[in-house]
This record gives sequence, C-alpha cells and structure tokens, in this order.
Amino acid sequence: MINPKVALFDFDGVVVDTEPIYDEYWNQASVRYETGIENFAKVIKGTTLPAIIENHFADRSDDFKQLVIQESMEYERRMPLPPMPGSIEFLHLLKENGVRMGLVTSSDDVKVNRAFNELSLHGMFDSVVTADRINKGKPDPSCYLLAAKDFAVDPQDCIVFEDSFAGIQAGTDAGMRVIGLSTTNPKETLEDKVYQVIPDFSKVSFDDYMNWCKD
Repeated sequence: MINPKVALFDFDGVVVDTEPIYDEYWNQASVRYETGIENFAKVIKGTTLPAIIENHFADRSDDFKQLVIQESMEYERRMPLPPMPGSIEFLHLLKENGVRMGLVTSSDDVKVNRAFNELSLHGMFDSVVTADRINKGKPDPSCYLLAAKDFAVDPQDCIVFEDSFAGIQAGTDAGMRVIGLSTTNPKETLEDKVYQVIPDFSKVSFDDYMNWCKD
C-alpha cells in the first residue's frame, strides 16, 4: 500500500488567487519607486519582502526602504484573498484522508494569520513556514527543507504545490516532487520543470494525489 507523502503548499497563486492582484500593485509601485524595471512584479515573484529590498533597493536610503516596507505591509493587510478554484476543498479532502500538510510561503505571519481567519484555515496545516521563519527566500530551498524538518521526514517524502519559477526551483532543489499550477505561468513553461502541471485544484481527486505519491 502506498503511504501518502506530506503535502506542502505555497500560498499566493496556489491556495489563493492573489498573483494578479500583486502584479498590479508591484508594477504600479515600481513606477512610483522609479526602479526602471519592466514588469517588476514578474522579476520579484515568489521572493520575500526583505529579498526585494536587498536585491532592488539596497542603494536607497533607510527612510525609503522603510517606506517600501510600510506601503507593502499596509496593502497586504487590506488586499482581497480569493481562494484558488478547488483549493479549499482539496485541502479538506487531504485532511479527511489523513494527509499531513504544511504551508510554505514568502508572506509574513500577519498576512497568513489574516488569511487563516478569513478562509477558516486554522488547524488545517501541521506546519507553517512563513518569511518570518527563514533567512533566505525562494528560490533558496531552505524554506522547504525547514518544512520537512518540522515533519521529521526526508525531502523525497514531500510533494510541493507551486506556481512560480522561484518556488518550483526551491522545491526541486530541496529534493521534493513538485506539482506545478499554471495559475501564474503558462503550462508549456512549467512542463519541463515539474512532475505534472495542473490548472488548479477544481478537478483533482484523492486518487490523483496518491498517484503522485508513487515512487
């Protein structure tokens, strides 16, 4: 009998359909901040706020960096969090079948706690790794390795659900099987990077999950 692997979920673009909302915010912010980078949202996708500051605003003043942080955090406190089609139902399906689940996200504790309240997700995940628990964000694999450590399992005993290239690389480099969601990037750009591509969770069954658990 196949034992179910631990399921590790990214948040934005996987559990919630927030990537288009983020894209609009960061591309507008990029103009205000005069980054000179086209489609800034795509460049920073999947990375933590500290990494954004370090990679793109290191030469700015401390006051400016604080402004970027403050505006971003204020936006996250009020931005909508629409569920990805089928995501909440799929989480409940795995939970009902005894699958252990973790959330691995570049978002911080404040946003995750708000999401848990609004989407009734308290108690759903057995491990939560946010930006507040890690020093390096995706594509560094440390976030997924930390999640595996939380469960005391080998990375190969985990299945990752990701949508961004940075997240997919993080899961892959951690030695985990990655299921890619084509919610942010086209299917054809993901197929050579993941075990399988799905559009969302609306038609995913428990049998599908168990098939992904096969060695």
